[in-house]
Amino acid sequence: MSLSRTDRTIDEMKKLGITQLMVTDPDSILYYTGIYNSPFERFWGFLIKANGEHVLFANKLFRLRPIDCRVVVFDDVDPLTEVVCPHLEPGLFGVDGNMAARFLLPIAKAVPGLEPVLAQSCISSARSRKDEEEKENMRIASRINDETMAKVRDFIHEGATENEIAAFIKKCYSQAGAGGESFTPIVCFGAHASDPHHHPTDTVLKDGDCILIDMGCKWNGYCSDMTRTFYWKTVSDEDRKIYDITLEANLKGIAAVKAGRHFKEVDLAARDHIASFGYGPNFTHRLGHGIGIAEHEGDDVSQVNDHLIEKDMCFSIEPGIYLAGKTGVRIEDLVIATEDGCELLNHFSKELTVLGI
Repeated sequence: MSLSRTDRTIDEMKKLGITQLMVTDPDSILYYTGIYNSPFERFWGFLIKANGEHVLFANKLFRLRPIDCRVVVFDDVDPLTEVVCPHLEPGLFGVDGNMAARFLLPIAKAVPGLEPVLAQSCISSARSRKDEEEKENMRIASRINDETMAKVRDFIHEGATENEIAAFIKKCYSQAGAGGESFTPIVCFGAHASDPHHHPTDTVLKDGDCILIDMGCKWNGYCSDMTRTFYWKTVSDEDRKIYDITLEANLKGIAAVKAGRHFKEVDLAARDHIASFGYGPNFTHRLGHGIGIAEHEGDDVSQVNDHLIEKDMCFSIEPGIYLAGKTGVRIEDLVIATEDGCELLNHFSKELTVLGI
């Protein structure tokens, strides 16, 4: 268990006047304890206490390893209130955004004076600032992503389908020793690229199609995420135009990243560029999202987020232009914020590339 991670969370808890915080999100429990379980309908919780006397609550079915905190093991027939409540104190009781009402309500009723408060921000703040081990895992995951994108580029061929390319991506990750995908690969041909979250189909590649590929893998539990857009045999003037605009927006967004700036400043650096060419309505999503153990975590990079960027935060920069029923382009990289800018995790070329010629 990383004490620095719990200590950082306790610092955030103190700001809210909280001395106890129940973590039930499996990814967050992994972050604090190094142990992952999928609890399904069962309770799985890690209680962070300001005095350092943390408690892990685990059903006896769950697989555990030695951990430097108290572990309470219980059975399916044990009343949850009898398992958890002896370790709680009256007063503010922080809970994460994942805690189910079926667990929280009986606990709150059983402890007189217990006052549940949402304290997800304490966890999100700690997880968003990556330590050196986390940053190295994300560098490796992104390097595998770069290498895989190069293989995918060379694999694309006449008669290829979206599903075939998605399957090839998964095969490359497996061969590279990655721990699976961060998310199901997004592969879009032509008009399908106008849907930012299109699911691959058996659509066959044809001349003039754009090829939008959004993919990520995991390394030691940490995610990568990158998008590149190619073209097959020919590229129209319109596609070339929106590609160049999106690429410049991507570069402007990256250049705007710096610890101490607001997230919305980064979003607007890219968004305003796209809007200046009249494509503002065609950029239909935020500029980016936090990433780490989960593909989406922590702060987002949006025009309404006035939170400050902090050193060692990792997030995506992914502007896009989507022309409904016609085409689309997105270019995405991951960055880690530094005091004077950012570290770019993706190094695969962003130059407009026409394949099959």
